[in-house]
Amino acid sequence: MAKAASYALPAGRAHVMGILNVTPDSFSDGGRHDEEQAALAHAKTMIAEKADILDIGAESTRPGSDPVSAEDEWARLAPVLEPVCDLGVPVSIDTYKAEIARRACAAGAVIVNDVWGLQRDPLMADTVAEAGVHVVMMHNREKADSAIDIMSDIDRFFETSLQLAHAAGIPEEKQILDPGFGFGKTIDQNFLILNRFKDLKKHGRPVLAGASRKRMIGAVLNVETDDRLYGSMAVHMTALLNGAAIVRAHDVGPHADCVRMLNAIRLEQAPS
Repeated sequence: MAKAASYALPAGRAHVMGILNVTPDSFSDGGRHDEEQAALAHAKTMIAEKADILDIGAESTRPGSDPVSAEDEWARLAPVLEPVCDLGVPVSIDTYKAEIARRACAAGAVIVNDVWGLQRDPLMADTVAEAGVHVVMMHNREKADSAIDIMSDIDRFFETSLQLAHAAGIPEEKQILDPGFGFGKTIDQNFLILNRFKDLKKHGRPVLAGASRKRMIGAVLNVETDDRLYGSMAVHMTALLNGAAIVRAHDVGPHADCVRMLNAIRLEQAPS
């Protein structure tokens, strides 16, 4: 709990959240880091590449993936979580299950990254509040609908999430929003969100952009997931220029370089 109490998302510059999947079936890197030593080694690599946050997930949320029980999810996380937390970089737990969030925060996680924005598990908001951690509340839908106004849908979803967070007593300064690129959206809706990313700041919370290697990039470039670095960086740089506070990425080093360059451009000077 001490780690959670002492952590604060620093202002003044964007942050890079490195993705650490300990799953056998994630859409991009499933199975590569699901062994304890491999996961720990990859975490150390991302830290060396200047990751500000490590986001650990043990259940794939890709379209069509099979649900995982809480016990199976925890069995994947348990050998990895504390060693990664001990590396000294803030750790986020990517889960929509309150019990997993509770255990992960007890092990040292300081952010809960909920892909259902506190709206799937009725215990999640209270669990986050009791742990005293930050929360990423992501917009999601069961399926895409090309007929809807996606920005209005996101606004309504966020208002519900923010109400849940407020009712549970999660401080505003610990709340982060995420429009959820690729989750229950058509490819065109993803690009619309990116073009209007600045509008998301009206909710008064930091906004995370997570488009790394996603289908919206493959649709334009016609490349497989491992070849989507440049497309990912283009999307994330656009989001950063329009106010993103965090980018969530598989390829930490190149994104960290982009963020450092953007900070220098904004300051109109190289860092001392």
